[in-house]
Amino acid sequence: MTKILRDVWYSVQDFLQTFGASQLFLIRILAGCPAAFLRPRLIIKQVHDSGVLSLAIIGISGFFVGMVLSLQAYNSLARFGATESLGVLAALALTRELGPVVTALLFAGRAGTALASEIGLMRATDQLSGMEMMAVDPVRRVVVPRFIGGIIAMPLLAAIFSAMGLFGAWLEGVVLLNVDEGAFWQQMRDQVDMYDDVLAGILKSFVFGIAASLLAVFEGYNSIPTAEGVSRATTRTVVLTALSVLVLNFMLTAVLIGEV
Repeated sequence: MTKILRDVWYSVQDFLQTFGASQLFLIRILAGCPAAFLRPRLIIKQVHDSGVLSLAIIGISGFFVGMVLSLQAYNSLARFGATESLGVLAALALTRELGPVVTALLFAGRAGTALASEIGLMRATDQLSGMEMMAVDPVRRVVVPRFIGGIIAMPLLAAIFSAMGLFGAWLEGVVLLNVDEGAFWQQMRDQVDMYDDVLAGILKSFVFGIAASLLAVFEGYNSIPTAEGVSRATTRTVVLTALSVLVLNFMLTAVLIGEV
C-alpha cells in the first residue's frame, strides 16, 4: 500500500512539474512572438508544413465521418419521422464537436508528432546547442514559428474537416438515402447559428491549436537527446495532446452552454 501511494505521489509530482515547466515555456514563446511576425516566411512555411501537408488526412477523414454520421442519424431519425432534420443534426455535430475535436486528434497524430520529432532531432544532433553558442535563441528561431504555424493551421483544418463532413452527410443523406434536399439545407440554414455554433467551433479549434502546438514543441525541445528520447517525446505528444483536447473540450462546452 505504501509503495502504491508513493508511486501516485511521484506521478502527481511529475505532472505538476511538467505542467509548470510547460507554462514557463509558453511565456518564453509568447515573448518571442512579436519578433517572429517580422519574419513571415518562417511562419508561412510552418503553416504549410502543419496545415497543407495535413489536408489529405483531414479531408478524407471529414468526408467519411460525415457519411457515417449521416447514416447513423438517418436510422435514428427515421423512427420518429424526422429525417428532414438530418442536415441540421449533421451540421451541429460537425461544427460544435466533431470538427474541432477530431481535427485536433488528427493534427496531433500527423503534425504534432512531426513537430516533436523534428525539434527532438535538432536537440539530439546538437543543432539547438549550436544556435545557443552563436548567440541565437533557439526558442525564437525554431520553436516560435512552429507554434504560431500550428495555431493558424488548426482552425483552417477544422473548417475544412467540417465542410468535407457536410459534403459527406449530403452525399449519404440526399443522394443515397433520398432525403429531401430542400429540407436538408433549409433546416440547416435556419437552425445553425453563426455565434452559438460556428464561432464556438472556431474558438474550440483555436484553443486546441494552442494546446497541441505547445505540447508538441515543448516535448520536442525538452526531449532526451537520444533516439529513444525522441521517440518517447513523440509518443508523449500524441497521448498528452489527446487527453488535453478531451479535457479542454469538456470545459469549453460547459462554459459555452452556460453550465458553469
